Amino acid sequence: MAIDRIHKTLAGVLCVVCLTSCVQAVPPDLLVALEVIDQDLIALRAPEAAPEEYRQFVRQWVFLKARVQLDDDLIRWPWESSDLENELRRLYILGEGTVSQLHERQASQHRTAQAKVVRLEEQLHTIVTKVESIDGRILLGEKVIQTDLLVKQARSFFEQKDFQRAMQAAEKADRALKAQASLLSQELGRYADESRITYWQNLAKQTIDWSRIHRSTAIVVSKADRELTLYKSGGKVLSYPVRLGFNGMLEKQFQGDGATPEGRYRVMDKRGPGQTQFYRALTLNYPNAEDRRRFDFAKRSGRIGSAKGIGGQIEIHGADNELLAQTLGCIMLDNPNMVVLYEGVSVGTPVTIVGALTRQNAVALTLAELAQRRDEI
Repeated sequence: MAIDRIHKTLAGVLCVVCLTSCVQAVPPDLLVALEVIDQDLIALRAPEAAPEEYRQFVRQWVFLKARVQLDDDLIRWPWESSDLENELRRLYILGEGTVSQLHERQASQHRTAQAKVVRLEEQLHTIVTKVESIDGRILLGEKVIQTDLLVKQARSFFEQKDFQRAMQAAEKADRALKAQASLLSQELGRYADESRITYWQNLAKQTIDWSRIHRSTAIVVSKADRELTLYKSGGKVLSYPVRLGFNGMLEKQFQGDGATPEGRYRVMDKRGPGQTQFYRALTLNYPNAEDRRRFDFAKRSGRIGSAKGIGGQIEIHGADNELLAQTLGCIMLDNPNMVVLYEGVSVGTPVTIVGALTRQNAVALTLAELAQRRDEI
């Protein structure tokens, strides 16, 4: 009986010693730290950003968690080594390193994407403003809207911290902006063509000389500067801003294209109140013989469809209301200016419409700036 009591006493002492000196096989705070690492990797989009590293971490973490559950009731002496704890600590170091790398990568992507999106928004605003200044928006059609949506997508992805998709949307918008700048250059490049500008200058000079020789009035319209100038006896009398057709900067090809024609014309009729849908109007002899020659050649060469007509009824006119504020190919003045012009000219007055009169015209300068910005994007 005495021996049994001694054994029980020793067992009790050992139990007390174990409770006060032994430790769990795996420290709970280490498991918590690994759970945090796992959550951080998810938050940092590790499955997409670092798939190999994430797969390695998850594979080991699942395996070690299963071992932890199996060894949950085990205890050890403080001086005893735990292989399981060592493996968990190595996994923690591995995961912590991946988190640190992803943080640095994300910070770098944040800076890059932010700079890209901000510059893209600025480029889009500038290009849209420049395009509208030369009436080029119709030329681009829905392309402007589509590019605007891409830029907004890039901004949205950026704010969601999805920097990869933000950059992808930004790259698409970049390409779209470059394509639009190229299209404008292709369609309006003649405004920067020296030979074409020289030709237009000669047309205007001949018209002004005619005015001087015949001591009469003549009109010159510059589409690039959207300006109408009235000459009398070779001297400038007045200049007024004008609006053109909805595709006015293009060279007129056929009826309904919205382009304003270029060439030498004459005032065929003066129409006052009650004689025109506009405030007042000066009708021109479009199409003239040169217009018909160009139109017939374009049809024969297949550049214009067989069903297209050459059109007509090109006028210099005012407007009664905003419903008529967009001309289909004519030249429009504000009504007070139209009154002065109407009273200052007669039937037969020469009207020369040209693309531009100087190499530094508004369209050429805008195209040059768009080309520069295109190369910078």
